[in-house]
Amino acid sequence: MIVTTGNAARRSDVGTDPFGSLSFEHASTVDRVADELRRAVFDGELEPGTPLREVALADSLGVARSTIREALSLLVVEGIALREPNRGVQVASPDPGSIRDVVRARTVLEVAGIRSWNTAEEAARDAVRQALVDYTTAVRAGATVHELNAKHLAIHLTFVGLLGSPRLVAMAESLSSELKLALAQTDRVRRNSHDQAGSHNHLLGLLERGDVDGAAAEIQTHLADAEAAILAALSLRPR
Repeated sequence: MIVTTGNAARRSDVGTDPFGSLSFEHASTVDRVADELRRAVFDGELEPGTPLREVALADSLGVARSTIREALSLLVVEGIALREPNRGVQVASPDPGSIRDVVRARTVLEVAGIRSWNTAEEAARDAVRQALVDYTTAVRAGATVHELNAKHLAIHLTFVGLLGSPRLVAMAESLSSELKLALAQTDRVRRNSHDQAGSHNHLLGLLERGDVDGAAAEIQTHLADAEAAILAALSLRPR
């Protein structure tokens, strides 16, 4: 029973179900379909520009078209897919201008985080160490491009985490999501996950030795090289 006071009307919700339209099973199916589509995109099974046809996907995955439609909407929001009028949905193609802008923003956040190493909470420093261990372990285990991509980006998020600001971490997460598609395609071309692990271990070593300036310079170089590699691997040119 919900009762309001004063001049407000009285209303009873007895016998009603405010959550009756929710369906956990349906939502879970949408999430699983979205996960499978992400995996296919990041592993190179679906290349940029590939049309994502609702009927074909529904038949292939054995789900309803409405489920496919909702899953595709999630990918569109994440920038993994693009919906165009009269053309439907297709796998997005990375934009060189956006890549440059995202890397620029990430550089500002990550350099600031690394420069906060000495004043950061120990838990935040431990998160950097653990993220690097997780990535290195995944490299040695021969993880998929999708898995390595996620663990690699997780390291960079921990750099921002050194600032102790959940809002800045959320901002960094949003920026990282924009790069996932481009990074996945680049990593498939470069196959340099061992080099990445070595580079990040070197950076952490600089921090552990107290060389914050050296570490800041290292991350700037790392991100600049990543930008150049993405553009080169995707045969893109800055606008």
